[in-house]
Amino acid sequence: MKDAFRASMAWVHTWAGLLVCWVLLLIFAAGTASYYRNEITLWMQPELHAIAPSQDSQAHMAERAVIALQQRAPDAKQWFIGFPSERSQGLQIFWEDKLPPGVEPTRERFHDVMLNPDTGLPLEVRETKGGNFFYRLHFDLHYLPVTLARWIVGFCAMFMLVALITGVIIHRRIFKDFFTFRPGKGQRSWLDAHNITGVLALPYHLMITYTGLMLLMYLYMPTPIVVAYQGNNQAFFGELFREEPAPEPSGRAAKLTSIGNLVAQAQHIWRGSEGDGSHAKVDHMHINNPNDAAASVSLDKAGDGGLIESGMSLTFDGVSGKLLHEVDAEQRAVVQTATAMRSLHEANFAQPLLRALFFISGLGGCLMIATGAVLWAVKKRQAQARRLASGLPPTWGLRLVEGLNLGVIAGLPIAFATFFWANRILPVGLADRDEWEIHCVFIAWAAVLLLAQWRPGRHMWQLMLWLGGLMWLALPVLNAMLTPQSALLTTLRQGPAAVAGLDITAMLLGAAICFAAWRTGKVRSQLSNPRRSARPEHRPELAETEVA
Repeated sequence: MKDAFRASMAWVHTWAGLLVCWVLLLIFAAGTASYYRNEITLWMQPELHAIAPSQDSQAHMAERAVIALQQRAPDAKQWFIGFPSERSQGLQIFWEDKLPPGVEPTRERFHDVMLNPDTGLPLEVRETKGGNFFYRLHFDLHYLPVTLARWIVGFCAMFMLVALITGVIIHRRIFKDFFTFRPGKGQRSWLDAHNITGVLALPYHLMITYTGLMLLMYLYMPTPIVVAYQGNNQAFFGELFREEPAPEPSGRAAKLTSIGNLVAQAQHIWRGSEGDGSHAKVDHMHINNPNDAAASVSLDKAGDGGLIESGMSLTFDGVSGKLLHEVDAEQRAVVQTATAMRSLHEANFAQPLLRALFFISGLGGCLMIATGAVLWAVKKRQAQARRLASGLPPTWGLRLVEGLNLGVIAGLPIAFATFFWANRILPVGLADRDEWEIHCVFIAWAAVLLLAQWRPGRHMWQLMLWLGGLMWLALPVLNAMLTPQSALLTTLRQGPAAVAGLDITAMLLGAAICFAAWRTGKVRSQLSNPRRSARPEHRPELAETEVA
């Protein structure tokens, strides 16, 4: 009975993982990169590397941001101002276009510009999505409609959770497996690698999958909102976080009050509620209906680095400057739980060492998914040993999986590296440059996927791994050649440390992928050597394996 149950769980584990493993690998890889999205954005804007952190007050910065927004989008639906932080030195402004009634909203209605916080002048930086590309790719999958993409991501996350739970159940000796790795044993080696990477960061894998599902729970389980709020998500979140709904524009023009004074007033209120007020800084602010008599200004307080975000915010009348609404630090348990879930998933609270641990755990998740996918193909090829020995081709299912494994596992490092290469190579003045950086990613990935389906053999594995590894290894060299002021030796001495850190990480990733390519070639040469293939550890059934 117990063995039958474990066998059932093994079947569920295999298929729950296999059916979505390629999309899961993309989600995991993009999410792992997102832990450093600010640092990636900084690396991809070398024009910012020489800018020193601003010492000016946030009130002055806000006034400069409003002047810039008045020049660019006086009739926008809303403005957004993001202040410099420890991980981002520019003053960011965003605005959302006001759409005519009946027009379907698209991503193109949002615009952003980076300003010098000391002058308010636009920074002449190259157009790039930077780390935000990986962040959005993680749950929007690019090119796809947002709602459809998030349903796909949620579907894959649910399968991941099932695979994790069943994976724990089917392990008889989970502690022993953690210390077991038998290299050079074909299928056994892949199984050991899958077990180790799975067990090593199992709490992380469970946490990241569960919190990811919870973040979009309102999308996957909409019935309570449909019943209680008639499907009005904005009303639901407004009541949950005690936010006042944005007022409708009146259509009457009115002059905005001094935004700098509102920032100073907000900081004064928060200092009074916090004793020494050491963290009374504004994180960001929204201005709804700017230049309208119904304008409102909302300011959100910056967090203090804790797991639970402060959630403190103030809303002022945008014309008179009167305080309309205040959300204090006394949050309900459900709000604390929601903010803790988000902080855990995005590592918003993590200091550098803990953030690095999240990043390494994310890489471990990628390896766990990749080794599981390869393990399935290795087992199937071994099961078809007689068929292959008779000269028949592998079944279409095995060939499809082998091609997808090669195209995704070896293709993603190439695609992601292409994003950084495109950032340095594409002309700075190219129209829609930020979009072309992303197009290059998917063009490179599509090329690898096609090659993988054409010839999904060990030689192609070796070639693609070498290509991906060398692209990452050579990234700091390319950076030094095309942007000498951001060369690794310079940033190591003068900063920014984040730029040097990304160059070093790229070299480490490249070295690891090149090592995998070298190992693939070494095994390939052993299989082609009759004497070595005759050794006991290369038994005929394992030598049939063609997948790296």
